[in-house]
Amino acid sequence: MAGFGAMEKFLVEYKSAVEKKLAEYKCNTNTAIELKLGPSMWDAASAWLDERCQADDVEGKIRQIIPPGFCTNTNDFLSLLEKEVDFKPFGTLLHTYSVLSPTGGENFTFQIYKADMTCRGFREYHERLQTFLMWFIETASFIDVDDERWHYFLVFEKYNKDGATLFATVGYMTVYNYYVYPDKTRPRVSQMLILTPFQGQGHGAQLLETVHRYYIASPSVLDITAEDPSKSYVKLRDFVLVKLCQDLPCFSREKLMQGFNEDMATEAQQKFKINKQHARRVYEILRLLVTDMSDAEQYRSYRLDIKRRLISPYKKKQRDLAKMRKCLRPEELTNQMNQIEISMQHEQLEESFQELVEDYRRVIERLAQE
Repeated sequence: MAGFGAMEKFLVEYKSAVEKKLAEYKCNTNTAIELKLGPSMWDAASAWLDERCQADDVEGKIRQIIPPGFCTNTNDFLSLLEKEVDFKPFGTLLHTYSVLSPTGGENFTFQIYKADMTCRGFREYHERLQTFLMWFIETASFIDVDDERWHYFLVFEKYNKDGATLFATVGYMTVYNYYVYPDKTRPRVSQMLILTPFQGQGHGAQLLETVHRYYIASPSVLDITAEDPSKSYVKLRDFVLVKLCQDLPCFSREKLMQGFNEDMATEAQQKFKINKQHARRVYEILRLLVTDMSDAEQYRSYRLDIKRRLISPYKKKQRDLAKMRKCLRPEELTNQMNQIEISMQHEQLEESFQELVEDYRRVIERLAQE
């Protein structure tokens, strides 16, 4: 806030001799000192702020992202709540599932729908729904809803109140369908949000699995990807893909112990629209599941297999550097060597391996709870 530095100076100058001495006191970290503004000091500070500082126009900032017509008083808001009974989800119902209450004894029902802009009223609903992204995702942006290649997947809670069936918005996902030559598409997850009251209940996994199963039925879909996935999304995707693939014949224990192969990549792509890179992670997680880490030989074999993949980008950089040596002047080569790490230190490689194994263990633990 503008003027805060001046305000701080004002308060310091206003201190009494005792207050000044306390401010200069070198605190013992084991001693707690509580300073409070007296009535006269508080009144003076408030008057100073009123005179010199201006509050931000919060409502004006909100109006920049929220569509016109939002409520600004309680009575209007409460009157709109009475119309909740008239709301029905948009689009086609894809999946219904239940979640047990944390206190037990009661199941909550949830439904996942696929919608598009041809659904009556959905454009206006989505215009309001997407504003949640601005509160929860730092780099969020609005999409071009006039582009027909966008698909929308919505999660609702279905519940009863006073004898009426109502629906509460839980979250949603947007997926963009990219063209792949010559006659395929590649759906890419762009935005995914589960609202705060519903987080930690498994809705993200239900939504992502439902989306995969929806596209599995389409012969024109090559595979499913995500746009700049966060770490939390990657962990969620690992869980969902492993859950889908764990019963495929190509991921049997015997074949897992023989290493990753093209059959795994091919079957994962054909059955569940999973690309080769993601199929490799599925293999690594499932192999960890069947590996006896207390057996020195099994542990060594698994560790080397993972590290070979982790180090492969660095080996490519080494090959690139070898080519550069043939065509660059010494000063140019030095500059490139500063930008390219020639080899990964053993400590870094081991650290990356341990972090990966820890992430994989969490996926396995979650699978065991299913």
